[in-house]
Amino acid sequence: MAARPAARRASPAAMRMWLLGFVLVVSWLGLGYRLFQVQVVRADEFQEGGLIQRLETRTLAPDRGTIFDRNGDPVAMTIEADSIWVVPALVSDPVYTAQSVAAITGRDWEVGHQAILRGIEKGTRFVYLARQVEPVAAQAVMDLGLPGVATIPEAKRVYPSGPVSAHVVGMVDIDGNGIEGLEIAYDDALTGTPGQMVFEEDPAGNIIPQATREVVPAVPGQDLLTTLDLSLQFTAFEACAETVERTGAKGCWIVALHAETGEVLAMVGHPPFDPETRSGPDGAPFTNFAVRGMYEPGSTQKLITFAAAFDTGVITPSMVIGAVADRYETTPGACKRADDDIHGCFSDFTDHATEDMTVSDIFTESSNVGTIKIQERLPKGSMLEYMARFGYGAPTGLDYTGEAKGLVNNDPGCTSCLASTAIGYNVAVTPLQIAAAYAAIANDGIWVEPRLVSSTVDVNGRVETPESITRRVVTENSAWVMRQLLANVVESGTGKSASVPGYRVGGKTGTANKLGPDGDYIDDTVASFVGMAPIDDPKVVVAVIVDDPAWEYRTGGLAAAPAFAEVMEAALHGLGVVPDAFDG
Repeated sequence: MAARPAARRASPAAMRMWLLGFVLVVSWLGLGYRLFQVQVVRADEFQEGGLIQRLETRTLAPDRGTIFDRNGDPVAMTIEADSIWVVPALVSDPVYTAQSVAAITGRDWEVGHQAILRGIEKGTRFVYLARQVEPVAAQAVMDLGLPGVATIPEAKRVYPSGPVSAHVVGMVDIDGNGIEGLEIAYDDALTGTPGQMVFEEDPAGNIIPQATREVVPAVPGQDLLTTLDLSLQFTAFEACAETVERTGAKGCWIVALHAETGEVLAMVGHPPFDPETRSGPDGAPFTNFAVRGMYEPGSTQKLITFAAAFDTGVITPSMVIGAVADRYETTPGACKRADDDIHGCFSDFTDHATEDMTVSDIFTESSNVGTIKIQERLPKGSMLEYMARFGYGAPTGLDYTGEAKGLVNNDPGCTSCLASTAIGYNVAVTPLQIAAAYAAIANDGIWVEPRLVSSTVDVNGRVETPESITRRVVTENSAWVMRQLLANVVESGTGKSASVPGYRVGGKTGTANKLGPDGDYIDDTVASFVGMAPIDDPKVVVAVIVDDPAWEYRTGGLAAAPAFAEVMEAALHGLGVVPDAFDG
């Protein structure tokens, strides 16, 4: 029987080929399985995850509403600007990038540099280098081709009238949120409703064309139509600045009201404030003394004292008040020292012999002693009652934030407080409060709540007009009598500098010493003049308050009355009020 041939053993090379083939088959099977899992079984899950990684959401800020003056001229508006930002991880040279952007935009390069470094450290994908720059500047930056640098449209708030209307309009922060003035008082209305944009971007931060993109448009904010007259506002602003320069005062505030409607035609202050840089001189913060500041009104307060006395029937203009001396004590022994004019001892501004004076002359010559004697004739509680009627001790209700309510001292144990109050001490008011009180006399005895905004208008043209509160404070006859006394002050008394050519004007001067740090009165004064015109049918009330003028200008007649005349003349002409000489 023949022998079988020996079995052939595979060569090492063939074994390696078989092994390699087996590995490849298994690998392809594994890869196929994985692809099946990714592309079929978990396709939706991975697709959604990838989309989430590419999706970015940006809030679309709505256009902030425009603020207009009464004639339709804008005093605050929004314009188009660009903001420059970077993806920190893509910046190759942080110092060069920051310096290049700063050189074009005028921003601080060190701030930008530190922002980039912090963004790199924290893994931030969006860092601002410059906010709200001119589109031309933004394009110049983009032309440099800096890695990771991009721009985004962003609205910028601007104020065409600058400091002229700043104390009323206020300002916004860098993100467009109201922080002062009407900008914050009406922030909800002005802001509108934000929109949203969802889009896909690549790792470099570029928007992927024709990819997912959804936009929910923003709804613009409402526009405000204010009561301000920009032309009058400018006149008052200039008058304040001139007054400060002429008298060497620390400050000046002017309020002009429409007597019948309570509309604020002008409200200005000095030193000025720049709403775009958000600072005053030497970095001083925002303030509005006309609404938030308080001062003792001095003799302008006598309007309340005399109005109360006429309204309660205890005096008439021709009534004679006997023995009006240059000094008067309400507390026994108060005048034992010649220089003691506090704690119950009062004096007139100038020394004079004791004499009998009519009520009209006491007001015209602004006699403190005569005024106190008239106040003492008032029924108990009347002085405080009438001050409350005229709005003392409570905010006027102006559509503005932070309004002060003033101070009224009603301590029943103070024997000289009512005498002090009668002549404008022991009581504190805001310039707006005193203007509104005088407007009540101008408006035949009816007090009207002041307003800064006459209406709001939304994107659909819907107009909303607020209603003002009114109340009667004195009779029509009492108001008429007071207006005649106010006219006498300008025609033959302490307010001659307040006269306006062609119109019969009425008003009252005020000079009040200021309290020092120790609580005693010092030589520094607040000088003021408040008045109205034309006196037979007043249309405008103007209050001028001058803080601490130089000694030679310390009275209201010298410091404040000239500015009053300038503003009042402009207001009457602006409203088209016919001069008295031609009123037939």
